[in-house]
Amino acid sequence: MPVASSTMVKETGYYDVLGVKPSATADELKKAYRKLALKYHPDKNPSEGERFKAISQAYEVLSDEKKRQIYDEGGEQAIKEGGSGGGGGGFHSPMDIFDMFFGGGGHRKERERRGKNVVHQLPVTLEEMYNGATRKLSLQKNVICERCEGRGGKKGAVETCPNCRGSGMQIRVQQLGPGFVQQIQSMCDECRGQGERINPRDRCKHCNGKKVVRTKKILEVHIDKGMTDDQRITFSGEGDQEPGLEPGDIIIVLDEREHETFKRDGDDLIMKMEIELVEALCGFQKTITTLDKRSLLLTCIPGEVIKHGVIKCILNEGMPHYRNPFEKGRLIVQFLVNFPERLDPANVAQLEKLLPPRPFLPVPEDAEMVQLADLDPRQESRRHHQAHGAVYDEDDMHGGRGPGGPVQCQTH
Repeated sequence: MPVASSTMVKETGYYDVLGVKPSATADELKKAYRKLALKYHPDKNPSEGERFKAISQAYEVLSDEKKRQIYDEGGEQAIKEGGSGGGGGGFHSPMDIFDMFFGGGGHRKERERRGKNVVHQLPVTLEEMYNGATRKLSLQKNVICERCEGRGGKKGAVETCPNCRGSGMQIRVQQLGPGFVQQIQSMCDECRGQGERINPRDRCKHCNGKKVVRTKKILEVHIDKGMTDDQRITFSGEGDQEPGLEPGDIIIVLDEREHETFKRDGDDLIMKMEIELVEALCGFQKTITTLDKRSLLLTCIPGEVIKHGVIKCILNEGMPHYRNPFEKGRLIVQFLVNFPERLDPANVAQLEKLLPPRPFLPVPEDAEMVQLADLDPRQESRRHHQAHGAVYDEDDMHGGRGPGGPVQCQTH
């Protein structure tokens, strides 16, 4: 996966839009775009159209390795000037980017025949992905009005909208200055872009002429064993209904929550286990509670030394393989040894007899005896700052002169 160069980038605007660092990996970019695109999609936030467009443009550039390199070296201007086919207004439609990312089909003609896909994010736990689960999701959706069969009123009551004359769009002229005007095209408020309207007295009382009504839909989402973060579950034809269009899909995107014990890496599970020094040297027995509530007994026999940071694994105790749940990945355990703060000096000699001999080190005759002290990095940083800050303050007070006269540059 491409990762941004460690060198400085010219601009960070696109990275800032997605809320990631210039060193972000492709997976981090995907995750950032997914969350922002779902949050600021026009269906959920109609007033955030420009932000949704900016998010889509940033992801379009940064997800392409060549465009990202051009942006890092030359900034947004280099992209707009046409580098690697990214400029001159050559950005894809934000909805095309969204559809391509969420698998909704990016073809405009197909979208004209079908209604919009509806994407929902579903938080799931690691236990649910390990054991499988069924979640009920309550959604609001549009369905064709049964009372008027999607006509919006009585038969023959439909007429051409007088406001837009059937075009579905209205044009507003705005004066920018002397001799300068701007035409702004927007959807007709009267007919909501349909190009037709129904006389108020002939409208369906159930849907108020909208042809559709809002209703609640309960979906049963089946989370299969081994499913992964970002995996999509599609309910075909369950999207909003609209007369003359095939309903779109409802797409559920799984969002894996962090677990307090296990971290997932593909089909492997990773955990850290703290042990005492006596356990690391003399053996131990430890239990691990799995995600399906079983207890695994780990045994380290006396004489086998467990070093700090060493990694062991248990085969076939990781995540189930998707669609092959009888096969599992590994459970990877990293051991962290807790060393005691101090030892009783009376026991040191006895302990030394039991441990391997220490290496012999000749001591020079002119060696000086020193003592070790604990280092507090924060205190050291503060002392360094105060020392230099005092010099700068003194220089400022004397107009660039120290107590003894002009400040001289030192050469080393």
